[in-house]
Formats: sequence, C-alpha cells, structure tokens
Amino acid sequence: MIELRHITKTYKMGAVEVHALRDVSLKITPGEFVAIMGPSGSGKSTLMHIVGFLDRPDSGAYLLGDRDITELGDDELAILRNRLAGFVFQQFHLLPRISAVENAELPLIYAGRRHLKEKAHEKMREVGLAQRESHRPNELSGGEQQRVAIARSLVNEPFIIFADEPTGNLDTKSEEEIIALLEDLNRKGKTILMVTHEQEIAARARRIIRMRDGEIVADERKRARRKKPVAMPQGLSIDAILSESRQTLAQAAFIDHFRQALHAIVSHKMRSFLSMVGILIGIASVIAMLALGQGAKESITKQLASLGSNLLSIRPGASQMGGVALEAGTVTRFTLQDADAIAKLTGTISRVSPSVSGRGQLVYGNKNWNTQVLGTGTNYAPMRAAIPAIGRFFTEDELRKRDKLVVLGTSVVTNLFGDANPINAAIKINRINFKVIGVMPKKGASPFRDQDDVVVIPVTTAMYRVLGKQYVDFIDAEVRDPLLMDEAQDAISKLVIKRHNLTKDRQDTFNIRNMADIQATLQSTTRTMTWLLGSIAAISLLVGGIGIMNIMLVSVSERTREIGLRKAIGARKKDIMVQFLIEAVLMTMSGGIAGILCGIGMSFLLALLAGWATKVSIFAIVLATTFSLFVGVGFGLWPARQAARLNPIEALRYE
Repeated sequence: MIELRHITKTYKMGAVEVHALRDVSLKITPGEFVAIMGPSGSGKSTLMHIVGFLDRPDSGAYLLGDRDITELGDDELAILRNRLAGFVFQQFHLLPRISAVENAELPLIYAGRRHLKEKAHEKMREVGLAQRESHRPNELSGGEQQRVAIARSLVNEPFIIFADEPTGNLDTKSEEEIIALLEDLNRKGKTILMVTHEQEIAARARRIIRMRDGEIVADERKRARRKKPVAMPQGLSIDAILSESRQTLAQAAFIDHFRQALHAIVSHKMRSFLSMVGILIGIASVIAMLALGQGAKESITKQLASLGSNLLSIRPGASQMGGVALEAGTVTRFTLQDADAIAKLTGTISRVSPSVSGRGQLVYGNKNWNTQVLGTGTNYAPMRAAIPAIGRFFTEDELRKRDKLVVLGTSVVTNLFGDANPINAAIKINRINFKVIGVMPKKGASPFRDQDDVVVIPVTTAMYRVLGKQYVDFIDAEVRDPLLMDEAQDAISKLVIKRHNLTKDRQDTFNIRNMADIQATLQSTTRTMTWLLGSIAAISLLVGGIGIMNIMLVSVSERTREIGLRKAIGARKKDIMVQFLIEAVLMTMSGGIAGILCGIGMSFLLALLAGWATKVSIFAIVLATTFSLFVGVGFGLWPARQAARLNPIEALRYE
C-alpha cells in the first residue's frame, strides 16, 4: 500500500517560487494501473518522482507499507529505487556504448546480484527482443529502445513500475506495442504508475488521476478483473528490505565497479588518452630526472673512489715568519719513518702509503711521453682503487730492494704502446730502465687533469733512483671506519707534533686533509641537484594531475544524464564515487606505467646521445608509481564527489 498524506513541494527558480504540489493526498493499492494526467506544470511528474523515491516532499508524509520513507537518507532511497521500483522514461536513457542486454543488467549491479544476469536475458525475451540483445541502442528503433528500458525496469522484479511519458517519443505502431506491454504486465499483477498527456493512452489505464496547479482535481476508477497483484512479501518490512540489501551490497564484487569504470575509459578513448598523456609526461620526467641525478651521484662516487675513501692525507704545511709565508715543507718534512709510525696507530688506521711525485720523460722504442711519476707504497693500489686491471702491483720485498718496476696508466699505454700488450716491456723513465708489470684501471679525466696520465713506481725507487728526494711529499692514511675520522685525525696530529717536536706557534707547518669532507660536500651537492631535478619533474606530474581533474570534471558534465540514470536505478553515492575514483586511478596508473617505460627509454637516450651518466633505480619507479596512484585518488576525488552529489532528477533533465 502506498499512501501520501498532505504532500507539498515547492521549487525555487531564482526569486520565484513554483508550487509543484499543494496538499496532495493519495492512496495506491497493489496491482493498480494508474495514469496521471494534466497540462504542463500541473505537478504530475513531480508527483511521480516523489512516489518513485526520486525526490522528497517539503512537507507531508509518504507511507510505504509500515514506514514513512520521508525519514530515510539518500542511500536508503537508492536501495528502495533499486529493489521496489522500476523506471521507464520518455527519453529511454539507455547507455549508448553498451549492448541492449548490458543496459538491462544495470540494476543487478547496484543490487549486488550480477551473478543473476540470466534475469536480464529472461526479461529481454519477455519484451520480445531476444534476437536483439547484442545490439547497441543506436542500432535499435525507438520502440525497441523503450522495450529495453522496460526490460531494465523489470530485471529486479520491482513492486511498482513508474512510466514517465513512455510513448512520448514513439510512432503510432511502437506506441501501441509499448502500451500493450504495460497492460500485459498489469494483468500479470504488476502495479503501474504512468504519467501521460494523451487521453487515448490514459484511457488504457484502470484509474485516471487528473491534476492542475499542483492539486488533484479528479480521480476516476474503472472496474476490471485482473490477476492477484504483485506485492511485497508478507511480513517483509521496509527496514527488513534495507537491512537485507545492505548485507547483499556489502558482499557485492568490487569487479563490477571496476568493469563499469574500465568500460567508460575504453568508450571515450580520446578523452582518456589525453588524460593519460599528462601523467605519462610527468612520470617519464620523474624517472628520467631521478635517473640523471642517481647517475651523476654514482659517477661522482666512482671518481671519489679513485681518490680514496675514508682517507686522511698528511702534507707539509707552510710556516709564517713576519707575516710572510715560507715555502711548503720549510719546517716539517715527512719521512718513511713517519709513515711507519702512523701505521702503528692500529686502533684507527688500517693502511698507510707514503708518496712522492714528480715529472718524468718516458721512452719506449721510437716513442716518448712526458707524464707524472708517482712513487708509492704497496698499499696505494687498494687505498686508491688502483689495483691493476692487467698484470700486478709491486710487493713489499720489491719495495725494499728498490726494484725498477712500473705500473702504467691507460693514457700512457695508449701513447706509448697503442694496441700492443705492455706487460714485461722495458721502458726508460728519465733514462733509467724499468720493467712494466701492470696497467691500472681507467679512472677518467677530472676537471683538473687526466687521472690516467701517470706511472706508479715503488716509493723507495722514486726517492733514491729517479727523483732524488730525501723526504716524502705526502702520506695517505686509511681510517678503519668513517665514524673514526675525527679521532684518527687527532691521533695523527698529536703523533706528528710529538715526533717533530713542534711548538704551538709552529703547528701550522703541516696539515691533514680529510677526504671524507670533500666526498660529503660533493655528495650533498649531487643530492641537492637530484632533489631539484625531481622537484621539477614532480611539478610536471602535478600539472598532469590537474589535467586529470579537469578531464574528470568535464566527464561529470558530459555524463550527467548517465549519472542520473544510474542513481535512478539504485546507484548510491558510494557507487558513483567509487566508479569515478576507479576511472581516475586506472587512467593515472596506465599513464604511470607508460610513463615508467618512456622514462627508462629517455634515460637510455640521455646516456647514449648526450653521454650523461644515468641510472634508473627501483626507488624512482616505486616513487613514480606511488605518486601517480595518489594523483589519481587525490585529483579524482573532487570530480567523484561532484558526480556522487548530483540530484537524480536534475541530472536526468540535464541537457
């Protein structure tokens, strides 16, 4: 039983108030076929919308069974529209990009009954369209489209069918078919409420309600024999229907919303593609910029490794006398014995290598080359990442014997030997014969010099046979742990002061260079550049997200009537919101995946064409993917909320 008590409804159009319904009271019993007639603006459509749970009255009571439904919320009314009502509209409101049977299935999705989709096929057979199920709406005639709409209204076995001008857009033949179909449904026990302005159509109903100026002015009834009416199951209240539906909807598969969102994306390929492009560019930029920054960081780290890691370099300083700086080493000169003493600081120092440096003229056959000659200890190779790529380094025994052995840098090998193997070859350094025992790994050029243009010989050989030095130029000490750098530096400083009896005013005659400070500075600079590049890329990703939001807002506007239809057949706010959010996330994730691939490709192109060091990290990929996901959710949320908040009546009337 449907009962309206003193229902009023007023619309505001600017400063003008339109009284659509004025104190309307009405009872509709199960199994009736009611036609509502009246001129335009009489309130007939408003009355049907209120009875069909699409709109709310301003005042009055609407009793359905044992419950006043004016107290229910929007989502509860959506459940009632889905379970108890079926709608047939004048404009059909079929979704154009899905088939006829898929249109008929839509109410099942929002009822959590997708598994009962055979129902849609059954209803399509009942309306005589079994052979047209796979056709899209634009492939059907007006009458066939209205039949699909009727099949859609019947798929959830509703308590009452609402038909709003169901024959208004049809020719005479189709009009007769549709009204005959409605009569047949009424004879089978369905309650039908139809709005029409045509007298001959209203005459087919068993009860005619006439309206004018928002009031019922006539209520005519005809006697007719009909089957037992279809009513709500005995004892099943509105509260029970709502409770049962909530449980069913809670178990409804997420895949249904996913399929609807995916279909919407595929159906609007160009719009979706343009949305994805913005994200694609942003993600590709993030990947490429972070790869460039990571590559630069590793390149600097590699160059620093060639200088040595965790190193302290002890060098002669310069004394001050009368405000004039004397030459380096005037006061403090270091010896091999100083290096041995520093090596005994085993608590903090792991390795020590004394070094001398000078220039030398190299001769091999008819070729000669002037280069740096470096005399070092045996620990130089592991400390400076200079373990020979070919051959070997000299030993402690060879160091003590002052053997004439040499390890060449790759630039020297290129200039003296070309492609020939230099191992065991004899070369002259400052007219002294040396045997080549190894070739150091390639280190590359720094801004100041070519690090591969050097030859390394035993420090004792360099001092006493080649360069004629009694003192070493500097001593490298490797600290056991980066955390011990300050402690090691303090211990070495105290040792040097003690060994050389330096007073306080002469302690500036040597200095200790901390290589870790240089590394930290360079790495900090690289990190800053990485963040800068990443921020620029993030801005482009943000712009892409704004593009997604704009496209989604346009989509809401374009699909307003579709949203109205979905809400009319039972979609709750949550259903609409989830679908639009899934669409946004799908587009951003698709754009993100494509952007990751493009970003990796851009990184390789930068390395190949520009020669820049790049490295694509897992962190960059995860960051870009996560960011794109949050962009999809963040920028899709507002359009989704806008769509979910649409009033179904206003949305259905949207042009």
